[in-house]
Amino acid sequence: MGNTTPTERESNGENMGTTTPTERESGPSLADELRAVFDRYRGWLSVDIAASPTRPDPDLSALIAEPFTDVDDVYDRLVAAETHLRGRDDRRAVFLTVYAAMTARVRAGLEGDSFDDPAWVRRYLVTFAEYYREVLVAFERGERVPPAWRVAFGASLGGETLVVQDALLGINAHIVNDLTFALDHVGVGTGEERERRHRDHLTINAVLKSLADVIQTTLAEVYAAAGLEAADELLGRFDERATLVGLRAARAFAWENAVSLTDWPRLAPLVRWRVRTVSAGAAYALLAPGLDRTVQAELADIERGEPVLAALSDALHHDDTRPPA
Repeated sequence: MGNTTPTERESNGENMGTTTPTERESGPSLADELRAVFDRYRGWLSVDIAASPTRPDPDLSALIAEPFTDVDDVYDRLVAAETHLRGRDDRRAVFLTVYAAMTARVRAGLEGDSFDDPAWVRRYLVTFAEYYREVLVAFERGERVPPAWRVAFGASLGGETLVVQDALLGINAHIVNDLTFALDHVGVGTGEERERRHRDHLTINAVLKSLADVIQTTLAEVYAAAGLEAADELLGRFDERATLVGLRAARAFAWENAVSLTDWPRLAPLVRWRVRTVSAGAAYALLAPGLDRTVQAELADIERGEPVLAALSDALHHDDTRPPA
């Protein structure tokens, strides 16, 4: 794939779960994508998003300055960045909590027989993480970043989102915006190789689903302990309303786009526009999840008075395991 960085390539052109070779998933419907177009431009015109920090955080910048070298390096530095941001009450830590936990669980699967092509999955994890690292560096420097990330980072810094919004905004930006280009970078292959790699791509879906369940359960417990009844039901409705395409469909969307870039490279400008539009539209939709304003305000009050970020980090990192020495 050449020696270009992920950013250059884009600008240019619990238990692991299994899937069967015949399993197929589809991306968002045409209606979802049309809604994303509407939400993107409506949000761009009507929603104020916090800007980048006036000056980069030197400690965070030091943690993310160099490219990731391997899966262990990805995990270690994601956790370090999460810990640093959480210590500053920076809500960008929420997505890092989820991302580090996902990396740990996939890393554990690489030590077993969960994947058909573990070497490819390792490259996949490191390359995918590079997209996040590069965009975080760019945002800290005040440079231009993809719209979905501008919304995700800006909303988290603005301090008016719920924890579940912070998590979903980051997940949306990284999967719906970044994953297409990461997959294109590591190669989706052809023929039987593509089938093997697609199976591995699907296997990771089980990890994400388990983490999404932990997020919802943990937040529901925090809210319920503070006296909010039916919190789990409320979060379930939030997730259904706010997640434009859902995790599985979002990852199918990324795979379909990566295949298009491989098989029909002349479609690259259209694919890039599609990815940018759907991810940005989903981000703006997450800022207006359809919860009753009184309930949303009550959730926010609870989050201000409870150690929600610590509880979420403890729950998600509970099953983190390191490969044997």
